[in-house]
Amino acid sequence: MKFEYTISNLDFSTAGEASSNIKKVLKLLGIDSKIIRRASIAIYEAEINIAIHSYGGKIILYVQENSIKIIALDKGPGINNIDLAMKEGFSTATHEIREMGFGAGMGLPNIKKCSDEFSITSESGKYTRLEIAINI
Repeated sequence: MKFEYTISNLDFSTAGEASSNIKKVLKLLGIDSKIIRRASIAIYEAEINIAIHSYGGKIILYVQENSIKIIALDKGPGINNIDLAMKEGFSTATHEIREMGFGAGMGLPNIKKCSDEFSITSESGKYTRLEIAINI
């Protein structure tokens, strides 16, 4: 099964809808609640990162027999230093975003913690792509 969601830049009124919808689908499929929680957290964090740090993007979910695969792909500006971006507490979010309660620098570390497999690629000025797998 494949599900795809479009995430808009700075649209906090819809950010979180993909993770909420996916949570409902996984429940209907009878996936264990601990797996659903991990997937929901990873997807929510990816959604928020796309909304805050990019020009928009998408979340693609594949539910397979033994795993949930998540691809989060955004359009620019990319991540200049992935190692630094993976450190808890590091954030490039603006002051305004932080005042809204986002941008604490925990998104990527939380995604990695929730994943059984995690990879991130990015090209400055072009994109960032996360590939996440959670074993069922």
